[in-house]
Amino acid sequence: MDQEMKIRVAKFEDAQDLLSIYAPYVKDTAITFEYKVPSVDEFAKRIQHILQKYPYLVAELNGEILGYAYAGSFNERAAYGWSVETTIYVKKNKRRLGIGRNLYHALEKTLKVQGILNLNACIAYPKEEDMYLTKDSVSFHNRMGFQMVGQFHNCGYKFNRWYNMVWMEKQIGSHQEKQPQVKPFSELNLDAFWDYLKT
Repeated sequence: MDQEMKIRVAKFEDAQDLLSIYAPYVKDTAITFEYKVPSVDEFAKRIQHILQKYPYLVAELNGEILGYAYAGSFNERAAYGWSVETTIYVKKNKRRLGIGRNLYHALEKTLKVQGILNLNACIAYPKEEDMYLTKDSVSFHNRMGFQMVGQFHNCGYKFNRWYNMVWMEKQIGSHQEKQPQVKPFSELNLDAFWDYLKT
């Protein structure tokens, strides 16, 4: 699958396909604490908002979108500008095929080009695994080099159950006294960018 799968930048017209991946996680799991599935229009606006500054990538095989990953603002304060929050979703029937790993590798390389230093993941975490939530996401992030940095208890309520939330982090750059500014994703030279991703 690694040789055939294509990683590309999300387009606004992908909103319906991406929403079809996300919707089951909203309706059937506590992986996201969102209660209601957003509309296609709302989802397209979310993509547009992210792409102004950060990458929003999709994994595609033979024209089928298998998953997506993106980065968003970790905090709006200026001093947090070198940190992002990462998000990833893979089609529920396509998990454990390397799609998430490929998406996160591409996302990380893209963020490095921008000058991002810190990756942060906010992950729903069960006290005990149940039908709505397992610890798979934490295990995945561990494999991708993230480390646990904190846990909040009983802060998410869904399906009449209380869930914890954890933060994991990965540092991907050098922290300097005179830190270069982050380049917005929308200003990258995409031709050079895709050549870089292939290395």
